[in-house]
Amino acid sequence: MDITERGHLLTEQANPDSHNLDQLSSLELVDLFNREDARVIGAIALARRELAEAIDRTAEALRQGGRLFYVGAGTSGRLGVLDAAECPPTFCTLPEQVQGIIAGGAAALVRSSEELEDRPEDGAEAIAHHQITSQDVVVGITAGGTTPYVHGALKAARQRGATTIFIACVPADQVSAQTDVDIRLLVGPEVLAGSTRLKAGTVTKLALNILSTGTMVKLGKVFGNRMVDVAVTNKKLHDRALRILCDLTDLSREEAGYLLERSGRQVKLALLMHWAGVEKEVGDRLLAEHQGNLRKALNSV
Repeated sequence: MDITERGHLLTEQANPDSHNLDQLSSLELVDLFNREDARVIGAIALARRELAEAIDRTAEALRQGGRLFYVGAGTSGRLGVLDAAECPPTFCTLPEQVQGIIAGGAAALVRSSEELEDRPEDGAEAIAHHQITSQDVVVGITAGGTTPYVHGALKAARQRGATTIFIACVPADQVSAQTDVDIRLLVGPEVLAGSTRLKAGTVTKLALNILSTGTMVKLGKVFGNRMVDVAVTNKKLHDRALRILCDLTDLSREEAGYLLERSGRQVKLALLMHWAGVEKEVGDRLLAEHQGNLRKALNSV
């Protein structure tokens, strides 16, 4: 397909339900956006199997020492960088374990650099710069499915043997992709024609939330529904850590605070020390033996 001819793409079509957008009252505008955004949940449901496969493949790669990379331009790139940036505080991942790559680099996060998305060789260069290997996972994000930067990156990643995942908001018969997992999030035309920061951006954010959180659950960074690998780096997260300990144990807040400090401010380790009745060194060893999975470590005692 000639990427200069995009008018037929689902993300570029005019939405008949918003044909009089400029004539609506503010309340009517809100109601229209709300109706249209309701389509996002259905789009996620239709892609549930592909999202599940992406979680399984990504978790296995990271379990073997691989890394997860999001690649995109414009809104898609910013959403990838955002999801990657939220993994260290939420799951105590190393900064290099989940990374976002955006066309134009850091400057493109705060200033539009959409013209930089048209160079597939730049995408390939980014893959080489990050030394992508067969252990890694590369997720290409492009609402309209045609972004050359993303396709260049995915092609280079495939050549290096990496697991590749494609996320787009157009059907496969409009834009095809040769990747291991092909996720299509079909939310329909935007309220403002072609403005994919709207429904397409929302559904992409949801999909990335599911992918990264699901992956971390599989990696044992969650116990029940608690983020037991939370990084205790500020007052809010310190309070959250104490609440998790108090909620899951019979400890008072003062006792939980003492335990948290003994564990080196590691909630997962603190729980293991308390439940298994072991000291920090033994708890560290048990968690290491079970790849950081608290439930498995407990079951081994």
